Amino acid sequence: MSITLEKSWLKELDTEFEKSYMKDLKSFLQQEKQQGITVYPKGSDVFNALDHTPFDKVKVVILGQDPYHGQGQAHGLSFSVQKGITVPPSLKNIYKELATDIEGFSIPTHGNLTKWADEGVLLLNATLTVRAHEAGSHQKKGWEIFTDKIISQLSEQRQGIVFLLWGRYAQNKSSLIDQTKHTILAAAHPSPFSAYNGFLGCRHFSKANAILEEQGLSPIDWQII
Repeated sequence: MSITLEKSWLKELDTEFEKSYMKDLKSFLQQEKQQGITVYPKGSDVFNALDHTPFDKVKVVILGQDPYHGQGQAHGLSFSVQKGITVPPSLKNIYKELATDIEGFSIPTHGNLTKWADEGVLLLNATLTVRAHEAGSHQKKGWEIFTDKIISQLSEQRQGIVFLLWGRYAQNKSSLIDQTKHTILAAAHPSPFSAYNGFLGCRHFSKANAILEEQGLSPIDWQII
């Protein structure tokens, strides 16, 4: 497979693209296109999380499940939507938590989190594509094997990363993470259905920064402009 990917990630993952599961996934995506099915995000944005946050620059990982499935929303970063799109409920709760956790944080007018990605926050969904208006429609097609490999490589090859695992789905990935080398912060999902059961008040953003600073690393500037 011919893949355009940020060079540090391509070095870590190049052999994955020759494996049978990835070839099957490519065939599945081609079939979707041939059948005229709309898939989000667009092809050039599928690997945005990796392209914006090189392997050796990852400080924090925020795991999502699959991309938003509405028109114009998904652009390859978990919980993030493109400018001009209504901020989704889960992201509104993330902003709400930031406003109480980070002194001086001002709630943004948009939901584009690219700034975080460029600062070292890997905004990774477990599944990287989805059919329009069909949540979870590309789960169990092979993406999870690929993204589990991403988490495993970070766990094995890096040290001192803070993993923010929100909700049961993300927390099930904890088995891939060596907690003698990295920190896991777990809380409820920021969805309106669960945010008041342990997400709001978790203070994960200030805690993550404190952990980074203890290692002599610069903290994340969480303010979105």
